[in-house]
Amino acid sequence: MSKVKTIYRCEQCGADHTKWAGQCTDCGEWNSLVEAKLDTTAHRARPKVSGYAGQVSQITTLNQISISRETRLPTGISEFDRVLGGGLVTGSVVLIGGDPGIGKSTILLQTATYMAKAGAALYVTGEESLSQVALRAQRLELSTDHLKVMAETCVERICEALAQERPAVAILDSIQTLYTETIQSAPGGVSQIRESAALLTRFAKNSGTSLFLVGHVTKEGALAGPRVLEHMVDCVLYFEGQSDSRYRMIRAVKNRFGAVNELGVFGMTDTGLKEVSNPSAIFLSRYDEPIPGSVVMVSREGTRPLLVEVQALVDDAHGQARRVSLGMDQNRLNMLLAVMHRHGGIQTTGQDVYVNIVGGLKITETGSDLAVLLACASSLRGKAFPQQLAVFGEVGLSGEIRPVPNGQERLKEAVKHGFEYIILPRANAPQKPIKGIKVIAVARLHEALTAALDL
Repeated sequence: MSKVKTIYRCEQCGADHTKWAGQCTDCGEWNSLVEAKLDTTAHRARPKVSGYAGQVSQITTLNQISISRETRLPTGISEFDRVLGGGLVTGSVVLIGGDPGIGKSTILLQTATYMAKAGAALYVTGEESLSQVALRAQRLELSTDHLKVMAETCVERICEALAQERPAVAILDSIQTLYTETIQSAPGGVSQIRESAALLTRFAKNSGTSLFLVGHVTKEGALAGPRVLEHMVDCVLYFEGQSDSRYRMIRAVKNRFGAVNELGVFGMTDTGLKEVSNPSAIFLSRYDEPIPGSVVMVSREGTRPLLVEVQALVDDAHGQARRVSLGMDQNRLNMLLAVMHRHGGIQTTGQDVYVNIVGGLKITETGSDLAVLLACASSLRGKAFPQQLAVFGEVGLSGEIRPVPNGQERLKEAVKHGFEYIILPRANAPQKPIKGIKVIAVARLHEALTAALDL
């Protein structure tokens, strides 16, 4: 007779506890323990080492391992291939997360229909019926002659179908709806998500089938379920942007086969997501005349340089001064304003400071520091910089302008888009003059402020 044991499992980290508590002792989250049933007889006892007659793993040296060149499959969307690192690697597991309605199922259905023409592809839906998937494909005007679909939520039956069909790629929408028969809990729980992902990952590595897993996100924007889910897979992609906006961005936060923090830009149309060949154009706003508080910075996302407009508004505070930033870390904004006061001679005490990265882009690199401070100084002084000015550089606490990686590629991107002035760190200055552009190399913050205000 099976024995059922009651445990309490944390929804955030997956740790097991013998009794309920208000706080998880492993991760520190409050009210995250849920009751779970554990069948103690369902698991086979581990065999003793001395009497174990199974296959023993062989130990070898690293130089004796044969290396096979990785095979990448094109997805049919160039921007999607860029985020994946050049295509989909055989036997890899890719996890895609994003807000509801942002385009996860849309881009995967487009990918599945394209890859079904070149090879076998299987679309497994757990949230929608097959008729709903067919209606979406019809609305997107996709060719569905070769795409195979299946409505199933049991992981064991899905693996049986994959082993029988042996497709090159399979899409599972979504991981929160799947369950395994080895665990007695509802789909979507921590145990089910972790065990289902482990079974699917093991199957992908053994069979060579590439898997796309769709994941839900929490209110904070993180993937729902334990963090171990991200550690199991090979690639984690996040959709960025608002669902009511025309543009979508996919960012790679983990990629074992490509660059981390790579960014792909897409435009939402009536027939699905279309790649944007020149992303810098959507992040730049050309005005009829220069306006104060606007500076173009040369950022870098993954392997791609981007021209992004930074807007700042500095105004008198009515009460307590506020610091608001959209698209960058607010703590870093507070630090940069203190540096500008100490080493640039420009103070914002008693001023409201609002900073916005145009286009909904989120900037995490430090190369945007100089552009943010110049935009704040422009708004505070009411001085408009030339529209042909581009800026990049990191600002240190002692007021020095530090170099940033890939400075020459950023410089070429600014030249390609017709900018005439560029302010950059002295260590990133080119060795030879560049025709048609004036390079202003600075080493200190006050030098950059003086040079920009004198243009």
